[in-house]
Amino acid sequence: MARPKSPPVLAGWYVISLRPSGSHAPVRRAAATLGARAFPVSTLRLEAVDAGVALSAALACPRVVFTSPAAVRFARLHAPLQAQPGQRWVAVGSGTAAALQRAGVDDVELPPGRSDSEHLLALPALQDVAGLDVGLVTAPGGRGLIAETLAQRGARMHLAEVYRRVPVAPTATRLARLDQFQERGALLVSSAEAFDGLWSRLPEPARARWRLRPVVASSPRLAASLAALGFTAIVLAEGAAPSHLLQALARDVAAGRFR
Repeated sequence: MARPKSPPVLAGWYVISLRPSGSHAPVRRAAATLGARAFPVSTLRLEAVDAGVALSAALACPRVVFTSPAAVRFARLHAPLQAQPGQRWVAVGSGTAAALQRAGVDDVELPPGRSDSEHLLALPALQDVAGLDVGLVTAPGGRGLIAETLAQRGARMHLAEVYRRVPVAPTATRLARLDQFQERGALLVSSAEAFDGLWSRLPEPARARWRLRPVVASSPRLAASLAALGFTAIVLAEGAAPSHLLQALARDVAAGRFR
C-alpha cells in the first residue's frame, strides 16, 4: 500500500509580499510550490523614466551593470540590449541575469551565492576599474553602494535611471486583513523602501504582533535593520528572488524553528 504523501513544508502558511504593484505573480508561484499562499500588499509602483542619452552612454561602456530585473525590463522599452565585443555585462543576481538572457544577452556575470551589492562588487569584472567607463542601469535610490564604491575605485560612472519607485498607500481594509495571517504568516522583505511603506502605516499593536512573526530578509543589511526594529524571528535568504525568500523560510520551518 502506497504511503500517503507528506504535505508541502509550508502548507497552511501565508507570506506577505511587499513587491510593487503588478509584480506579485512570481511570489505566488514560489509560494505555491511549497504549499503556501501569498497575500500582496504593495506600497510602491514602478514607473518608466526615459533615460535617453544616459541609457545609450551606459550601454556603450566596457562594463554594464544592471541592478534588478525591473531595470532590464524598463531599459528594453527604450533600447535593444545587445552586448558588443569586449563588453562585460554584470547582474546583481540570478533574476536580473535571467532577464538579461531573455533580452538576448547571453554572457552575463553574476555573484556566486548571495545576490546583493557587496557580492556584486567582489566580482573580478568590477575590481580593476580605475579609468574605466562603467554603465549602471538602475532606479533612483537603493543600490547606492555600487556607484559609490566603483567611483572610489576610479571608475567613470555613467548612471542611467530607467524607472522610478512611486509610493502608493494600501487601503485600510487591506492593512486590517493582515491580522488574519499573524498565526501562520511571514513577511518577505527585499526592499527597505517597500517595507517602510508598510511599517509606517501599521498601528503599534499590529507592529508588536508582527515583531514576533518570521520575517525573511534578502540581505544582511536588511536583517540588521529589522533586528534594530525589534524583530526576533529573522530568516536570512540568499537573495531577493522570490524563490530565495521562500526556500529560506521553508528551510527554517522544516528544521522546526517555526510552527
